[in-house]
Amino acid sequence: MILLGCTNASEKDSRVDVLPYFNEASFTPHWLSPNDAALKGFHSIPPFELVNQEGDTITEQTIENKIFIVDFFFTTCPGICPKMTTNMAVLQKEFLEDDDVILLSHSVTPEIDSIPTLKTYADAKGVMYGKWHLLTGERKLIYDLGRNYYFVEEDLGVDKDETDFLHTENFVLVDQDKHIRGIYNGLNKTSVDQLVIDIKTLQKEKG
Repeated sequence: MILLGCTNASEKDSRVDVLPYFNEASFTPHWLSPNDAALKGFHSIPPFELVNQEGDTITEQTIENKIFIVDFFFTTCPGICPKMTTNMAVLQKEFLEDDDVILLSHSVTPEIDSIPTLKTYADAKGVMYGKWHLLTGERKLIYDLGRNYYFVEEDLGVDKDETDFLHTENFVLVDQDKHIRGIYNGLNKTSVDQLVIDIKTLQKEKG
């Protein structure tokens, strides 16, 4: 799935001044200006409390006024996760010196991915402290965030809970006001390139 604010990922700049907003799992775009009154009460990421690979508590305050990219993974995943992690590392490198952009990777097997396990994984993958948070915590909270707030799964209309495994290749782009602005295939280079462009568009929008 690639939902874009512009249509040609090979271009260096977006063709639009603002990206659409999204508020439900079908990812129907809402073309609103950043000052639109409709954004008051619009879907946003709620308060949360998780722990990263260093044992630090990460909450909504950590991402306050920041652009952030979200994915869901697990350290023992032999399939899509290594490629997703590689592409998150591409984003880390692109925005390493930009304090306004951070990365959040949520473990979908928090009962396995303890803080030491995440730390070992982070060290092996070149995860930079403060830029990219590998998150663990209460399984119910992580799955609720993934399914009901980030809308990372594509099984529309299927009722699930934390006993149903969450596995998705999608990256989600969230703006400084915690509104979702895009979803991208984390396995696809063109999609990740577009995500880089769209992050820069968000920065210009707020600039």
